[in-house]
Parts: sequence; structure tokens; C-alpha cells
Amino acid sequence: MSGDLACTYAALILSDDGQEVTAEKMTTLMKAAGVTAEPYWAMLFGKFLAGKPVEELIANVGSGGGGGGGGAAPAAGGAAPAAGKAAAAPEPEEEEEEDGGMGFDLFD
Repeated sequence: MSGDLACTYAALILSDDGQEVTAEKMTTLMKAAGVTAEPYWAMLFGKFLAGKPVEELIANVGSGGGGGGGGAAPAAGGAAPAAGKAAAAPEPEEEEEEDGGMGFDLFD
């Protein structure tokens, strides 16, 4: 098992048990489990987790990140439509059948 994975499991176990996640406690837990890892892993995880609760990190796994880039710039040569012209009207959406044609509804 890699050191970072062992520290991750140790931090999750300590957090689940309601204990403070520190490098010393992670090292003790890994030794009790018979897992060997470089000592710097526990130190790195301990410093990182000192500022944030593990529960908060787990809850925010899929959130955040960059806002993404802007839209692509139009090609040179005036190919972009003028700002004053109206865009083509969007086509109306088709209404879905009541039961999807299968005889049952997934969300009933």
C-alpha cells in the first residue's frame, strides 16, 4: 500500500472515530495495522488536515474548481454576426410521452 493511501485511510478512520487527525495519530494507527509508509506522508497529511475538518473536505469533493474559459473568439475577417441582428428563433421542444412508450414510469 502506498504511503498516501495509508494516510488517507488513517485520516478517515480517525475522523470517523471523532478524534483529531494528527501526524502522530496517523503514524500510530498505520503501525498498529502493520502498514509501513515514509514518515513525511503523515507529516504532510497532518499539516494539511490541521486547518480543515475531514468531513468538510469530503462534502466538497465535487464542488469548486475553475470557472472555465470564456467562449471562443470569432475568426478574423468579419465572420462574426453583427450584434444588432437577432439570432434564429429556437425550435420548440417536443413534449415527452406520458410513459415513455414502455408501459411504466421509472419515478412512480
